Amino acid sequence: MTLSIVRRPPGDDSALPAELHPLLRRLYASRGVKLSDDLERSLQGLHHYQALDGIQRAVARLITALEQQQRIVIIGDFDADGATSTALCMLALRAFGANELDYLVPNRFDYGYGLSPEIVEHAHQQGAQLLVTVDSGIACITGAQRAKELGIDVIITDHHLPGTTLPEAAAIVNPNLSSCAFPSKNLAGVGVAFYLMSALRAELQKLGKFHNNPPTLAQWLDIVALGTVADVVKLDGNNRILVYQGLQRIRAGRCRPGIRALLDVAERPAQFLTSSDLGFVLGPRLNAAGRLDDMSLGIECLLTDSYDDALNIARRLDALNKKRKHIESTMQQEAETHIQELNLSADDLPPALVLFNEAYHQGVIGIVAGRIKEKYYRPTIVMAAQDEQFLKGSARSIPGVHIRDLLEEVNTRHPRLLAKFGGHAMAAGLSIARQHLSDFEKALTSIANEWLQGKPLSGELLSDGEVEDQWLTLNTAKLLADAGPWGQGFEAPMFDGEFAIVQQRLVGEKHLKLVLRTSQGELVDAIAFNIDPQIWPDESVHTIHAVYRMDVNRFRGEENLQLIIEALAAQ
Repeated sequence: MTLSIVRRPPGDDSALPAELHPLLRRLYASRGVKLSDDLERSLQGLHHYQALDGIQRAVARLITALEQQQRIVIIGDFDADGATSTALCMLALRAFGANELDYLVPNRFDYGYGLSPEIVEHAHQQGAQLLVTVDSGIACITGAQRAKELGIDVIITDHHLPGTTLPEAAAIVNPNLSSCAFPSKNLAGVGVAFYLMSALRAELQKLGKFHNNPPTLAQWLDIVALGTVADVVKLDGNNRILVYQGLQRIRAGRCRPGIRALLDVAERPAQFLTSSDLGFVLGPRLNAAGRLDDMSLGIECLLTDSYDDALNIARRLDALNKKRKHIESTMQQEAETHIQELNLSADDLPPALVLFNEAYHQGVIGIVAGRIKEKYYRPTIVMAAQDEQFLKGSARSIPGVHIRDLLEEVNTRHPRLLAKFGGHAMAAGLSIARQHLSDFEKALTSIANEWLQGKPLSGELLSDGEVEDQWLTLNTAKLLADAGPWGQGFEAPMFDGEFAIVQQRLVGEKHLKLVLRTSQGELVDAIAFNIDPQIWPDESVHTIHAVYRMDVNRFRGEENLQLIIEALAAQ
């Protein structure tokens, strides 16, 4: 077996600070960092909220609501971005003097997504006079129309790509509007909410509405960082500042009790937290509430000021996450069995995969779509029963195929197939009538085949090349950990190279523990997670080519360099 590795092309590092470590200069330059200003991580480096179209109208409407103590209801969403956005707005508006304030999260099993007419009716019954959507709303035409009919104003804050028609609202704040000049189009929903609350605070301060010291938005950057990373938006310079500042607060112990409780339940020490921990440790636990139950549980975890209450909620979220993992594993096995039953070679698989089973759980289809996409390297849509008439789908894509645009093309050519859809380049959601499933699959496959002509349909490992032996050290691993935050669009460093095997053994059920020797004779520990135990360990293999990350292994008070092997092949 050989590894399909593509090494990042070198970038221009001539304008980067001379005092930067040579390896960091190389890594930053290959990720498009050209100037030292691009490495700014202080809050002063954030883009100004004034560039966000519609934000002044939104602020003006919120100030009227605060002055008249109108009832404001936040309309959230049932993922980690939606939960953090909701919690942020609740905390900030309370601090700004809102007394008539509540939130609603559309339960995915009862109301579906976003500002639906049904959720508007529910808010109306609660006496809502102003609705503020977070992480949703840009595609909710009928919901906004129903709010208008009921005399309820709507402020939409969202980051999803808009369609050709916008909902009628008092204000829309979305960096992806064609009219918006905001430099960062990659804000998560919680990032948009953060900017709106920042603009509101500035205007309230200008009007002299704060009698004492005005509340600072920085105190909630831990929530902003969590939602930003969990939503897997691109970590451009602006998002990296938000995430870095949030991480610094968490590491220093200045975070919400709910975040501390989630870390404690996961047994992760706050002082060593990384951006990947936000995405793979905290995010899934928060998301589990919206996937299997009610996202209000996750929101309450972030809202409570009591650590004891937060810990109780965090334990419930942890239990839900374990249940989610079991459901996900079962669904993935069924999906893979179905694909294998097609009895097709990897080259003969359709250019896009559509999978449906009556037993699939709505709350987990996005995760399973992502897993199948990773394994088979095809745009993948996994569908579950929404009700007797409709199916709900979650789509995940591969580089080079904009999945929302692909669905848009299906909708243009076959207007009757899709009931609704929306999303991003790499992830989208959709709804179709049951009777249209077969026709939708044919249409999607046909168009995907056109789009993928000439493109490779096998995954490639992106590597930063080899690491000189003198840099393969614990200090370098720490340097890389501190040089982030790393994440989507600003990927954590991944290297490749050849090593001699000194020791190899299985730990757990399917993890390969290794001691490797470099070309200079230095020994280094390594581990490969979730290997195939029918292939490894293999005592006949003495040399490997490995793709790996450098990590700090902390055990019993000691720190050591450990390579986390993402892929390996015998040489």
